[in-house]
Amino acid sequence: MSTNDKLIFIMIDGLRFDTAVDNMGYLHHLVEKGQASRFKVISEVPSMSRPLYEVLLTGTPPYLNGITSNGIVRRSKEESIFHLTTKAGLKNATASYNWVSELYHSAPFNPMKDRLLMDSDGAIQNGIFYWEDHYPDSHLFADAEYLRTAKDPDFLYVHSMNVDDDGHKYTGDSAGYRNRVIAVDVLLASILPEWIAEGYQIVITADHGMNKDGQHGGTTADDREVPLFVISSKLEAGVYENELAQLQIAPLVCKLLNIQPTEAMQELSVPGMK
Repeated sequence: MSTNDKLIFIMIDGLRFDTAVDNMGYLHHLVEKGQASRFKVISEVPSMSRPLYEVLLTGTPPYLNGITSNGIVRRSKEESIFHLTTKAGLKNATASYNWVSELYHSAPFNPMKDRLLMDSDGAIQNGIFYWEDHYPDSHLFADAEYLRTAKDPDFLYVHSMNVDDDGHKYTGDSAGYRNRVIAVDVLLASILPEWIAEGYQIVITADHGMNKDGQHGGTTADDREVPLFVISSKLEAGVYENELAQLQIAPLVCKLLNIQPTEAMQELSVPGMK
């Protein structure tokens, strides 16, 4: 497989669109210099974490997939991008929150035995999972880099939790929340140049936003508007004013990976595709 088809999908939990636009200087440097594209995505509702993990990774809406709240702890019944890459003979890996393990590997999560998953024949082949929301993003990206170099995945899913954690602690309209977004952008500035130089495509988005009460779940712009940044030679760089449905992200990832989407996914209609 050409490295031009390899993809790293970074999901920054709880990252609101306007906060990303105002505070993520490195990512916008890439956009301004013609190296990346930026879109506004409207999340599905309820704008809660576990339902939207399922949306992002399977391209199916909550009413159909049945993951309608954070309290539903079971394996997904849908075909995820992990399943599709495995079926296509590709290698995958993830550094993620334990709910990703519960959806696509084993539920309920047992931290004593489920933290590390290596060379599995399941949907997720390689994984390093954490279970505390304050698990440092610096450690998470080190986990991701270990998986990238040790397992050479075609698809690497990286799930960052600190923005969401600080949003709940300080609200979405706080210095604490904004400063955490800046900190993640600084982390990305330290690691993305090497990943890009190695030939990976990069997709960066969020599940949901964060409102002024330090919550999410509803229908407001603060709850639902999230960014999408794409670094790929397969997509024209620049700022797109088009609002994308969140259900478009899974088929977009499939297109970039050059694998067949599932029949349950929407037809891809992202502007700028070459």
